Amino acid sequence: MNPRYRLGVLTPSSNTALEPLTSAMLADLPGATAHFARFPVTEISLRDASLRQFDDSKILDAARLLADAKVDVICWSGTSAGWLGFDTDERLCARIGEATGIPATTSVLALNEALSIFGARTLGLVTPYVAEVQQRIVANYEAIGVRCSAERHLGRQVNFSFAEVEPAELQALVREVAAERPEAITTFCTNLRAAQLVHGLEAETGIPVFDTVSTVVWKALRIAGAETIALRRWGRLFEAR
Repeated sequence: MNPRYRLGVLTPSSNTALEPLTSAMLADLPGATAHFARFPVTEISLRDASLRQFDDSKILDAARLLADAKVDVICWSGTSAGWLGFDTDERLCARIGEATGIPATTSVLALNEALSIFGARTLGLVTPYVAEVQQRIVANYEAIGVRCSAERHLGRQVNFSFAEVEPAELQALVREVAAERPEAITTFCTNLRAAQLVHGLEAETGIPVFDTVSTVVWKALRIAGAETIALRRWGRLFEAR
């Protein structure tokens, strides 16, 4: 009998990409399932109203509901720490652990760990975000010694619209940043339909590509004690130890 791995996934309310992608990934690992809880997120900008969407109290309410499902790990499948600061995810994980007794991780903390494992100090950054959000992300990575040597952003603000970006457009953006030969590339938003493109783009460019839906699945499975090699068709990250 296969072991069971239950992942609790915190999801922005207007996101339509991460749930099907997460479930598709876990279908490659018998016994692994994802269980989702939403909280309100509709806009990504630096306006006060947008920043308040990521107030811990709302996220913790969703985390407590996931705890009722006795999940092995709770993960925030979102990239808000990119512009709010990586310490916000560290605090969130600590608070989730205190509130539920369940370990927690996030897309961004997992991405940062992946960059460290792969020794990447230059990064190609692809997002759907507006310029001021992109600039915050670039600055936060520079502060930890990772230079965004190439970036592309689409100037979008409405979270729902991010999932409407066609995969062919995302492939083109990744190819553009790959031309600058960064040591790693990230598709940085969990409402982009990009995770399924990673394997092909890595083969084409020779550069590791870390999608932020994929990073949190990878780290959550590691926390749960699962081997991730079964998911290797989703990118070389899943072969990392």
